[in-house]
Amino acid sequence: MCLSACAQTPTAPAAAPTAGPGTVAAAAAPRGQRNVVVLATGGTIAGAGASALNSASYSAAKVPVDKLLAGLPELSGIAKVRGEQVFQIASESFTNDNLLALARRVSALAKQGDVDGIVITHGTDTLAETAYFLSLTVHTAKPIVVVGSMRPGTALSADGALNLVDAVTVAAAQDAQGKGVLVTMNDEIQSARDVNKDVNIQTGAFKSQWGPLGMVVEGRNYWFRTLDKRHTTRSEFDIDTLDKLPQVDIVYAYGSVQPTALDALVSAGSQAIIHAGTGNGSVADRMVPALQRARAGGVLIVRASRVPYGFVLRNAEQPDDKYDWVVAHDMRPEKARILTMLALTKTRDTRELQRMFWEY
Repeated sequence: MCLSACAQTPTAPAAAPTAGPGTVAAAAAPRGQRNVVVLATGGTIAGAGASALNSASYSAAKVPVDKLLAGLPELSGIAKVRGEQVFQIASESFTNDNLLALARRVSALAKQGDVDGIVITHGTDTLAETAYFLSLTVHTAKPIVVVGSMRPGTALSADGALNLVDAVTVAAAQDAQGKGVLVTMNDEIQSARDVNKDVNIQTGAFKSQWGPLGMVVEGRNYWFRTLDKRHTTRSEFDIDTLDKLPQVDIVYAYGSVQPTALDALVSAGSQAIIHAGTGNGSVADRMVPALQRARAGGVLIVRASRVPYGFVLRNAEQPDDKYDWVVAHDMRPEKARILTMLALTKTRDTRELQRMFWEY
């Protein structure tokens, strides 16, 4: 992971962006602009409340993409924008099939010469998981930016409009190329790999343990670090070769936990279990035999932590080499699930899976 050693002098985008095609077009853009496609999937950014005071009580996935874009004439000064309504759902209802369909559409658009950048509007609940999936499966250096909001557009101090403007700004910028899939929220540019939703009720909800890659301020991008992990063009996974994803489940640790849920998931056909342990991915003594049984039956075991910051050390709390387990390193359980699903389409070798956790 690139930290202070990779810090950069903040930079702003070079020339003005350029433009692209459309089903739903925003206001006509000046010549020389770049083409950005906005793929809408629903979520709070497309939500509506009963009154301006409803910032947390509202219905998600109500406003279509054409209305979102029409309400932002400022976009015409940034890029030539068109929109597509891919889904209209709240993101807690996202499925593996949704992930695959969205990634296929993003990949197809990225291959078009008249598309310079792609923005995906998304509900915040599973936004980080979708962004990470895209970063692992779409092979392009073109900017892909996932964006959401914590308040519906009908609320006082709604954050969606500026978040979307910032997302288009980043997607239209040449200096955002090759940086992997990005997330723009609350003026910050985050890496899809590192970012997570840490707060469920405030606009500054999305944070990265290792800090943002940069910021967007008044239509300019400022970059402070780079991501030294494999993604997009360097990924060994490719959406064009995927038609389904294996079942991978998460088992949560807590006081007095019993192996009941674990055993049920294994019986239901889970091919890998992400154990969201306490502390350093710790496993209760009464859970160890059940996890060993699962591993002996061919189920892969990945030790993660329910603690939001830090990372899980291999062979520290548990003898991972002896048990043939894998550690998720700094990956949260839900993102460890994403990587493990993709890994299982390539291998069942735990050494290979561990390599992937180090590299991605």
